[in-house]
Amino acid sequence: MAIILATILAISVLALAPPLIMRSLIDDAIPDRDLRLVTFLGIAMVAIPLVSGVLGVLQRWASSAVGEGIIFDLRNQLYRHVLGMSLGFFTSTRTGELMSRLNNDVVGAQQAVTGTFITLAANIVAVVTTLVVMLGLEWRLTLLAMAIFPLFIVASRRVGRLLRVVRRDQLEHNATMNAHMQETLGVSGALLVKLFGRSHDEEQRFSGEAGAVRDLGVRQATIGRWFFMALGVMGALGSALVFWTGAVLVIEGAVSVGTIVALSAYLGNLYGPLTALSNARVEFATSLVSFERVFQVLDMEHDIVDIDTPVRPVRFEGAIEFDGVWFRYGGTGGLETVRRTSSRSAFQLAESIPSDRGAEAWALQDVSFRVEPGELVALVGPSGAGKTTTTYLVPRLYDVDRGAVRIDGHDVRNLDRSHLADAIGVVTQEAYLFHDTIAVNLRYAKPDATDAELRTAAELANIATLIESLPEGYATAVGERGYRLSGGEKQRIAIARVILRNPQILILDEATSHLDAHSEALIQDALERVMKGRTSLVIAHRLSTILSADRILVMEAGTVVESGGHAELLAESGLYASLYRTQFARAT
Repeated sequence: MAIILATILAISVLALAPPLIMRSLIDDAIPDRDLRLVTFLGIAMVAIPLVSGVLGVLQRWASSAVGEGIIFDLRNQLYRHVLGMSLGFFTSTRTGELMSRLNNDVVGAQQAVTGTFITLAANIVAVVTTLVVMLGLEWRLTLLAMAIFPLFIVASRRVGRLLRVVRRDQLEHNATMNAHMQETLGVSGALLVKLFGRSHDEEQRFSGEAGAVRDLGVRQATIGRWFFMALGVMGALGSALVFWTGAVLVIEGAVSVGTIVALSAYLGNLYGPLTALSNARVEFATSLVSFERVFQVLDMEHDIVDIDTPVRPVRFEGAIEFDGVWFRYGGTGGLETVRRTSSRSAFQLAESIPSDRGAEAWALQDVSFRVEPGELVALVGPSGAGKTTTTYLVPRLYDVDRGAVRIDGHDVRNLDRSHLADAIGVVTQEAYLFHDTIAVNLRYAKPDATDAELRTAAELANIATLIESLPEGYATAVGERGYRLSGGEKQRIAIARVILRNPQILILDEATSHLDAHSEALIQDALERVMKGRTSLVIAHRLSTILSADRILVMEAGTVVESGGHAELLAESGLYASLYRTQFARAT
């Protein structure tokens, strides 16, 4: 930063020399016929731009290094902060809008740091130093030149307010446009659009947002052009006043011609930076919109954080306990709910049942059960019963509102989240694969896994034969979200990935649903190997998955209504028996 300020000051001082050289040439060197002075002045006229240019390069390097470093830290901080948000944030936020904050808004802030701030500093120094020299040459004409300063201030304030509104609208429409592209140009979105024949409708929606961005761009350019025209007229007005008054003073013999020539040159040095300052003020006002949008995200409190001294067990046995758990979805909303606030309460979940909300607002209500180490427990119930929500609370994707979820007697809120993640392996409803190779996707669970470990995991997941039959084997790219693979193949790769992680607790969320009989048989065989010796919490809609369970928990409307073995629950003729007759018995 010291280098930047020093170069700014040096460049500003050097810029003051040419008018003084012209004054000396006109008032001294030419009248005195001093060739030596003329030569010296000519050399100075060449040397000054050269030195100033070198200093300008140094200043640009220093300012870029500082500015880019700040933006590097800001971008990383923003990504780290967003990545630390709870799952509820992501379920409430459109991915394209989030990408816009991470890209467009950070770039807008970057332009302010690397450009606007330096421009402000450089031009302020230039105006001050120029005024000092001008006052020394002729104070009356200098005060006259300063008379139009208020016009610059008024114009920049008004235009700054207008462009700030335009800039905010531009960023919002850009975010909406990005979200639309992300939703419709991804594999899933593009497939849906084509299947329903809605290409024309989506084109119209996109065209509407793109048109709004275009119109705002035109408005911004028009306002900017009018602004620059106004600044030019103001500069011309000030110059005309100085020239007319200066000519009168020269005629009266009060000042020399060389002084008027020098002052006329300094007017460019004065009004040029003033114009740049006015424009920089406008640019700064619009850049603040980007900063506001970035800090709106950074100001959002994390609702799931580690305590000051989290518990870090050396080894987990795998016991899971739900103790009077109440939970409802809420807490941190998406980007549309962000507000600049220091109050944490806006993002916290309620701690008790509100009087104006009924039981239907709760996803889980007073849920209590225990899973012993190595036990296989199946969660069964109709859609919306709270099965998936239950599995979300074990790895602490959400925090409970009341009660506690414990692993080996430790409240998960007191456990170090990295240790908790290492202890739990999850296979979700839809196996997510990155657009990369099979090996990279497998190593996501264990970055330092050897090729032999990859093969062992693939064999246990019944996918090794398929992988090795591919031309590129483990180096085969799976495509966007793994679309080059079938559902069963993706599911088995996801199982192999969990095997590599070697967790003590395994959570399977409908991992065998919507598969053909052959794929289910392969996956069922793989799961039996994986679950051996591990605590397993399984959600399934197929009888083959739950028959091998040590215990079945039947859920309805967010509560556990039945618990026991298959035969025992059938004999009770309750909800499980009804589900068995309507769903499971068909598969036998």
